[in-house]
Amino acid sequence: MSDEIDASKPAGLSRRGFLKGFGVGSVATGLLSPVGLKEALAREGGVVGPGEVPVTLKINGQNRKLSVEPRVTLLDALRNRLDLTGCKKVCDRGTCGACTVLVDRHPVYSCSMLAVEAEGHEITSIEGLGTPERMNEVQKAFVHHDAQQCGFCTPGFVVACTAFVRKHPDATLEQVRAGLGGNLCRCGTYAGMMLAVVDAARKGVS
Repeated sequence: MSDEIDASKPAGLSRRGFLKGFGVGSVATGLLSPVGLKEALAREGGVVGPGEVPVTLKINGQNRKLSVEPRVTLLDALRNRLDLTGCKKVCDRGTCGACTVLVDRHPVYSCSMLAVEAEGHEITSIEGLGTPERMNEVQKAFVHHDAQQCGFCTPGFVVACTAFVRKHPDATLEQVRAGLGGNLCRCGTYAGMMLAVVDAARKGVS
């Protein structure tokens, strides 16, 4: 989709190398070049801020226009300006993975990336992976294997696992265990999650 939605007004309201060892992704600062920031600097004559600057973020196939201060993280822009609250704000310092989104199909902690840095990249949040009526294979596997308790960390896990399965369709249980090292579940449902990922990998995720 290419529809543009103006969200310039508020709508209302690495702990370690992310998935290290398997090349699936990394924290935002190591993964992406600040294309959006460079464009913002060029527009403002080399200075960005302290006030808001206009940015256009391509999220879940839509171009979303908004104005943010340069200090605003992608996480806060998604939750507070675009009402995409699936990514959760937990640690806010790149250690838990609850805020994971895909940037150019790579998992990224959205709390560790500025919104202006995300301009020019393809962003996919949990809302863009599937719906209750049309879940992707990872989401279906999480339900089948009862891979959640409180569910607060689940969106981040589903996003990270989707990226992992796409890159490692033949992953073993040991590889999955290592690959999920960038996400934390305080309820301890790792066993179900790992089985869900292996199951989804066998079925394939687009």
